[in-house]
Amino acid sequence: MKKTETPQINVGGRWAVVIIVLLFLALISFITALIVGIFISTSEVEESGNVAHIKITGPIVAEADKGLFRGGAADSTEIVRLIEKADENPDVKAILFEINSPGGTAVASYEIAHAIQKANKTTAAWIREAGASGAYWVATATDHIVANPMTITGSIGVIASYIEFEGTLQRYNASYRRLVSGEYKDMGSPFKEMTDEEELIMQDSLDLIRQIFIEDVAKNRKLPQETVDEVADGRFYLGVQAKELGLIDELGGKDEAVAWIEKKEGIEAELAEYRKPKTLAEVLTEIFADNSFELGQGIGKAFLDAKVVKGVQIST
Repeated sequence: MKKTETPQINVGGRWAVVIIVLLFLALISFITALIVGIFISTSEVEESGNVAHIKITGPIVAEADKGLFRGGAADSTEIVRLIEKADENPDVKAILFEINSPGGTAVASYEIAHAIQKANKTTAAWIREAGASGAYWVATATDHIVANPMTITGSIGVIASYIEFEGTLQRYNASYRRLVSGEYKDMGSPFKEMTDEEELIMQDSLDLIRQIFIEDVAKNRKLPQETVDEVADGRFYLGVQAKELGLIDELGGKDEAVAWIEKKEGIEAELAEYRKPKTLAEVLTEIFADNSFELGQGIGKAFLDAKVVKGVQIST
């Protein structure tokens, strides 16, 4: 009796087709995004409107890193420039700051807060998931703060903690050779234990920054300095708690913030997004990163969705 041969499925060829198709789609997507990006992203992204919309997202720093592996950060230099640009525009009646940040460096936060204070426009802050520490400092510089009941805010305080590796060096028979021209030049070095005197000096500096922070918040929020000092122990408050403490003005979101601006200025708000124009290099970097991720995700999904055992596809 003649045996019936079972046809063999060319699994390798099937995967090759899948990968080729994904690569082709990624190439088309890349070219399309590149063409659009060159004409849009490299220009000043600023729609016409009477309310400037400026986002403050991520850690606040004086200058954000650029490149493929950069993290999202709020660049104070660029944000100050956008504030000044909006302030100079006669068509802009108010500025809405969309904040979603855990805070940042003291200097960068101070720069943004004081740029807001100097602006001759009505200003409002819309805090989303977080507007804590330096980001809260920035928010207090506006005329009105709106936050979600579950928003994390407050966290008035200063931190400068670090890890010491002195014990690790000793464990591996390594040593720290101290060569300085000033007694406190290497104060805060992680390779040696901080002396009591050095710790006092560092703490004095932190306390001074905290005092500047408190004074600014008290002035901006029109609260007694003693009241702010009582809540300035570094803890965060939910939006609903912050409202009771007078740290914010209103519970809500974007709609409430825009409604307040409309009532204050007697206008129908039309938001115009102000943001840094991206360079061609940044556009190419973002397109490459996004498409590489999507390509890898597509290939991975194909492997997960189709489990092949001895030429037989098993679906779950």
